[in-house]
Amino acid sequence: MTIELDDLQDCFEGVIPAAVATLDGEGVPNVSYLSQVHLVDPQHIALSNQFFSKTAANVQATGRATVMVVSGRTGAQHMLDVLHVGSLAHGDVYDRMSAQLAAISSQHGLPEVMRLRSAEVYRVTGRRAVHAPAPPGPVRSASPAGARLAGAARLTARIAASPEADAVLDSALDGLVRDLGFEAVMALVFDPATQRLSTLGSRGYDREGAGAEVALGDGAIGIAAAHRQAIRFNDVSRGHRLAAAVRNVADLDTARLIPLPGLASAQSQLAAPVVSRGELFGVLFAEAAKRFAFTPEDEDALSLVGVQLAASLRLAELEAREPLAALLPAEEDIAGTRFHVRYHTHDDSLFIDDAYIIKGVPGRLLFHFLTVAAETGRQDFTNREVRLDSTLRLPELKDNLETRLILLRRRLDEREAPVRLVRPARGRIRLELAGRPVLELVP
Repeated sequence: MTIELDDLQDCFEGVIPAAVATLDGEGVPNVSYLSQVHLVDPQHIALSNQFFSKTAANVQATGRATVMVVSGRTGAQHMLDVLHVGSLAHGDVYDRMSAQLAAISSQHGLPEVMRLRSAEVYRVTGRRAVHAPAPPGPVRSASPAGARLAGAARLTARIAASPEADAVLDSALDGLVRDLGFEAVMALVFDPATQRLSTLGSRGYDREGAGAEVALGDGAIGIAAAHRQAIRFNDVSRGHRLAAAVRNVADLDTARLIPLPGLASAQSQLAAPVVSRGELFGVLFAEAAKRFAFTPEDEDALSLVGVQLAASLRLAELEAREPLAALLPAEEDIAGTRFHVRYHTHDDSLFIDDAYIIKGVPGRLLFHFLTVAAETGRQDFTNREVRLDSTLRLPELKDNLETRLILLRRRLDEREAPVRLVRPARGRIRLELAGRPVLELVP
């Protein structure tokens, strides 16, 4: 008998814990709650095994179990009779369940206790609904199946046609909100040197949050990046939100911390890692104020857009390598009021009039531009010039200069700083100053 499980997707979202019942060799029952029930295919499920020694012993003795799953959307309950097929300790199913479990455990601070030992795969041999007062009918998306991916395909074509790095990012973020209907999204890029992700831009929040950082393994975003697996939650409690990098700090400037954007009332979250040419490039993250906002198709669509975003940004990086001869230096007398710039060499953090702007490589770049402008009056630079300057200590192989410049430009715009970066042409950088910088170097 073939049992179809596709219409039980709501039961596998983990909103309401499932339970597994087994019998030992003498017929003594045992019931345990499950952290995860993963839909492998229309006939198979996988149960998370962390510490269920009694359940494992019973299954080894009989090979059978009964699993009760509950729809978090309607409360409808279903009993699944299952036959044990095998155990997985590696592979795609195991990796996806391990990443999801890591995200769940981060809510409760139990990463070691809830570590996944194995994914136990079962074939479903029987299915029956639990009789109860009729629940409300499930709320389904008005979009037909496949519409999300078709929209994502059209969006990736527009991203690929964007001429420059800034336009690539804007096309992706605008399209995710305007065309695919995501309520709030952000794009983060990974820096292997610091093992952190930095926000390039966002849509749907009260601020863009450029420069906000997330550590690898921190919250839904960091866990998705560390495991290179998508994380999807469709019922995020207010007290256990997985955007763990959002912190309330009294003095953000002094703490050198840019807060990560976030929806205060978010109930659904989706973090999709972006892997390009076998390496982690970053993460696309989406939030929504309603429960059950994201489907597996949303996960696929976000991942598809992320792959094109990474490819287009890498291409823009290559195309922006203009020859040094293209530089047209401008000697100008910088007029206007003065503003104070303080640069700390130990972490490359930069402050303007005591307001924290940025740190790391973008901070180092900005102080370099301001120093040249203050000493020579020159405000035009090229990507190639920057790459050839050994004092800037850019990575030799993959400096990701274009993405760092995007981050810096958007951070300056968001802070309404008296200095801005514009891109007058491909491979060129222009400094626009609303006054004369007074520079202070703090060793």
